[in-house]
Amino acid sequence: MTRDPGIYSHAQLRERGYDIPGLRRGVASGDLIRLRHGWFAIRTHDPEAAAAVKAGGALACVSAMRWHGLWVPPGYAETHIRRTRRSRGRGLSCSAIGGPYPVTGPVDPVTLALACAARCMTAEDWVASCDSHLSSVGIDAAEFLKTLGHPGDSRLKKLLAMTDPSSQSGTESIARVRLKALGYHVISQPSVPGVGHVDLRVGALLIECDSVQHHTDLAAYQRDRARDRKAVVAGWITFRLTYDDVLYGWDETLRDIRAVTGRGRHRARGAQMRGVLAESLQADAAESAARRAAAVEAAD
Repeated sequence: MTRDPGIYSHAQLRERGYDIPGLRRGVASGDLIRLRHGWFAIRTHDPEAAAAVKAGGALACVSAMRWHGLWVPPGYAETHIRRTRRSRGRGLSCSAIGGPYPVTGPVDPVTLALACAARCMTAEDWVASCDSHLSSVGIDAAEFLKTLGHPGDSRLKKLLAMTDPSSQSGTESIARVRLKALGYHVISQPSVPGVGHVDLRVGALLIECDSVQHHTDLAAYQRDRARDRKAVVAGWITFRLTYDDVLYGWDETLRDIRAVTGRGRHRARGAQMRGVLAESLQADAAESAARRAAAVEAAD
């Protein structure tokens, strides 16, 4: 269901049956609030979007991403606005890669918001938020650019190459990006026989990344501990990272990961572990083949 910020242009209100006298009566009664020339809000409007429109633009960039429900890491509390070219509003205005794009509504579409945020967010934060979008709508990087209607610049293409639509949480995305930047060979959402899918795998090391809300779900807590036990019995090494471990305690977390990988304990040694790892690789290959076949069938 698409959210409605409760903010409309003069033309949109005309389509809803408001003529000039009706607009005046609506403003006089308080049913309509005039934000700027040609733009009005109803009583139950979104205040942040209204502030952006009143300032001469639209809610954009990180703020629009959050409004659309994308996962946004902490550190971006300020309101981001993309102003029209003729706007004289004070403060900074975000601009999208491939622009300028016209301001046509009170809140920028998700793809346009991400194209703005590529300039405002750190690389790992942007990738985590973009993963959230790609996963929720079921598209990949190439389809993202088609939606944007622009081939993208070198920075945007580099960022999109780091995304992974299979990611299940922002903490997983950030951990993956950080580990890959350090040279680790990271597999996302591998299938582990007897355990199921896990967030990340580095050799025989399985890494699960819990979201900030995860600890409140007792059933998930119990299920995850059972999965961890099965993984250990099968010969895997398991790490379960919390939201705080990734966002605020990464230095210590990385020391622990290096304590395992630095000694080579994550490498598949022995016939049993090599067999378990081979099973996981075969399961991943089978799932990839099934997805490709489904995509071809859908295209036909």
